[in-house]
Amino acid sequence: MSEQNTASHRVVRNDEEQYSIWWNDRDLPAGWTAEGFAGSQDECLAHIETVWTDMRPASLRRRMAEQAAA
Repeated sequence: MSEQNTASHRVVRNDEEQYSIWWNDRDLPAGWTAEGFAGSQDECLAHIETVWTDMRPASLRRRMAEQAAA
């Protein structure tokens, strides 16, 4: 197994509800928060596939919902 697959990562999310992974032993970059799931890189990517079902940024989803309601 490669080091990349055994390294400890965590799932992170930004204000636009976009997901990524980040190393567990490093500080998060500005604008990102820990989502609560940690594991190998492959496990984190699999988790993101499950939870990130709408790729549109949150601001676009809100704007579209407002337009639909008007």
